[in-house]
Amino acid sequence: MLTWKTLGLFICISLGGCGVVVRTIDSGLDGFTHSAIFRQGQHGPLDDKEMGWAKTAWQYFKNNSHVETGLTNSIDGYPSTTMTGIADYLAALVAARKLDIVDKKEFDHRVSSLLHFLNRMPLFMGRLPNKIYHTKSGKIIDYEGNENEVGWSAIDIGRLMIWLRIVSQQYPEFHEYIDKAILRWNFCDVIDLEGSLYTGFLVDGKITLHQEGRLGYEEYAAMGFRAWGFSPDKAESLNPLEVITMYGQDIYHDARDHRDDNVLSPILTLPYTLMGMEFNWDRVDDIKSFDSRHTNSLLNHAAWQVYKVQELRYENEKIYTARTEHILNSEPYFLFDSIFANGYAWNTIGDNSKTYNNKALVSVKAAFSMNVLWDTDYTYKLMLIVEELYDPKRGWFEGRYEDSGGYEEAISSSTNATVLEALLYKKTGKLFKQNTELTHSEIRMDNVFKHPGKCFPALYLPENKTKK
Repeated sequence: MLTWKTLGLFICISLGGCGVVVRTIDSGLDGFTHSAIFRQGQHGPLDDKEMGWAKTAWQYFKNNSHVETGLTNSIDGYPSTTMTGIADYLAALVAARKLDIVDKKEFDHRVSSLLHFLNRMPLFMGRLPNKIYHTKSGKIIDYEGNENEVGWSAIDIGRLMIWLRIVSQQYPEFHEYIDKAILRWNFCDVIDLEGSLYTGFLVDGKITLHQEGRLGYEEYAAMGFRAWGFSPDKAESLNPLEVITMYGQDIYHDARDHRDDNVLSPILTLPYTLMGMEFNWDRVDDIKSFDSRHTNSLLNHAAWQVYKVQELRYENEKIYTARTEHILNSEPYFLFDSIFANGYAWNTIGDNSKTYNNKALVSVKAAFSMNVLWDTDYTYKLMLIVEELYDPKRGWFEGRYEDSGGYEEAISSSTNATVLEALLYKKTGKLFKQNTELTHSEIRMDNVFKHPGKCFPALYLPENKTKK
């Protein structure tokens, strides 16, 4: 059974066009506008079965909401969350609203309650969001569930910044309150002049900094910082890089040795598919109309490699493969199901690098996100593997064991939010969309007398930004 200690272990770990087969809607203009000319992967309205899937995923958030704080649990039934968990909730809320699962009044109330918390929540040493919060009390807690400060995660903060920007762009009635929440934070220790991201730990009453993130989640988190005007050049550079080959397929791998700094660098599916669904593997400042091409072609190719090698494993070994990080209902409670890690292919590891290859899963969130981005015969097979892995009263399970076919019935905000994101992507395409309305934070950061300090960037507003 999960305990606060093992729950804390899960919470503190954050890593943070080629070969695409596309099905189109063959119905006149609708078929044309949803064709591969405009979009990658699946696209079109959801059918009844898919709407049922979305409602099941939303049920998780209904079950795990706390009216006292506006927060939801990161793991089913456990009253704690992280900044990534809050981002999951925002993603689920936006999807539930756009899919007409919740009405405008419920959406407004839930978003407003969450923003109220973000504008009032205690900060780690008064600087940044703590890694963990109690979802009932809203208090800072540690890995044991006690009221103690821990530190911050730049990767978690980056994901939350992405979804705060998405909500701000698409629902301008909230942008002022979102901006005010972000402007409370002090970024001086989070990002350096070269654009590297840092996590902070409290050790003997002092903050200890460590570079955070490896290939995949590091680039993904950097997009959140870029979206708010920072320059995370080092974090988004994909360097240092090496190439490994599996089944004749080259795959990018982080060249930094985990033995030097104890930071693991597994190759995982989810960071790449999140970048696909949310950004279309484009630059953050991209405002083009069509999503059939990708302005960050290197990330797009890296994502395709991650997909392709899993398909090749099935073709060569007939092993259904959809791998990413996941939780468990038993020890060790959290694992990285990798494509490659610590020198080995298909290595499933814990945070201490110990191997647990008998606990590898066909991940629900990996399968859903790969299916909408690469609509192939293989992803169709994956959906047959995972489409019944849910409890209609609780939400989607983490996945199915590779070696036995049994269910892993742990349930998380990450998996259920990803299911909703994937289904929303099918309906609307790219989720991060720029607008031209001037925001409260942009006015503050562009004015030398009103600039908030705290290492926020100085902005020079582009000409297409207008007051509305």
